[in-house]
Amino acid sequence: MSDKAAKRAKFEHAWTRIRDELVGYAAGEGMPKEAVEWYTKSLDYNVPGGKLNRGMSVVDTAEIIKGAKLDDDEYYKAAILGWGVELLQAFFLVSDDIMDSSITRRGQPCWYRAPGIGMIAINDGFMLESAIYYLIKKHFRSEPYYVDLLEIFHETTFQTELGQLIDLITAPEDSVDLNKFSLDKHRLIVIYKTAYYSFYLPVALAMYMSRVPASYELDGKKIEPYKVAMDILIPLGEYFQIQDDFLDFSAPPEILGKIGTDIVDNKCSWCINTALAVVTPEQRAVLDANYGKKNEPAAEQRVKDVFEAVDLRGRYAKYEAEVYGKLNALIAGIPEGPQPGTLKRAVFTSFLEKIYKRTK
Repeated sequence: MSDKAAKRAKFEHAWTRIRDELVGYAAGEGMPKEAVEWYTKSLDYNVPGGKLNRGMSVVDTAEIIKGAKLDDDEYYKAAILGWGVELLQAFFLVSDDIMDSSITRRGQPCWYRAPGIGMIAINDGFMLESAIYYLIKKHFRSEPYYVDLLEIFHETTFQTELGQLIDLITAPEDSVDLNKFSLDKHRLIVIYKTAYYSFYLPVALAMYMSRVPASYELDGKKIEPYKVAMDILIPLGEYFQIQDDFLDFSAPPEILGKIGTDIVDNKCSWCINTALAVVTPEQRAVLDANYGKKNEPAAEQRVKDVFEAVDLRGRYAKYEAEVYGKLNALIAGIPEGPQPGTLKRAVFTSFLEKIYKRTK
């Protein structure tokens, strides 16, 4: 087993224990057998099964800050916070799939489309979110950073929901209006809908657990580690989503693992917004007439032809080189000391190297 596979297996093993705690709570409250079975099924269907990058990043970051392997208690606490992020993700996905009338998720029917589920999935989503706070109270109530954990989960949830709102009203699938699109609006959607919960949240959770203070002195300089982390991780999350948007257009399905749907789904993606900023009036007319057309492969191809004509591939390559240089410069500028409980550049380089020039 590779090191990566072993790390995932260990993280998944912690989920079994965490799930049993949640199910045990429901059973202990006197819930009937069918309710306990329903909750168990919801947890197992919706929470594990993804890439788990967000959750495992909490563990990885805690180890980097400590500069050593976590002991069993530290690992389980980091895993609880990591699975908290995955529970939050599951809550978002269950809700998002209902709002988008999506069909499949992670190779299986969306939860609301699974046999016998329907709109009960809305309540199941609430229960996925609520589980986070049960776990935090049970395991971190006596910790001095308990309120910090509560606040960052609440704040990040609100930020993500704001991003979802902008996305939903800017690019509804059944009403195409490219005048609503812009690179500035795309940036807002990306930062609020993705970057905060996918990149900043896991690292900040590990920092709180590792007792990283709000500020400290290093080499005569005052360091505000949470601001430093946010200033790197938000643009890193923006890069990740722009990369995702570009791959949806450019990557062959056999490499990407799915067929790109951003064009037919009227997504406010980096690709369409970058094209809109540089197209001729004639090319703009083609985009207006063909973007967001379902079940019309010829329309989708006409949009792709415009993307090729404005050299979207070259523009992306230039963007990627520039953002990679900027992020590396930000990371290199982090003052680094040997003492535990301070920020380490490896926290950020590990994120950057995972996504730089990825192909799927």
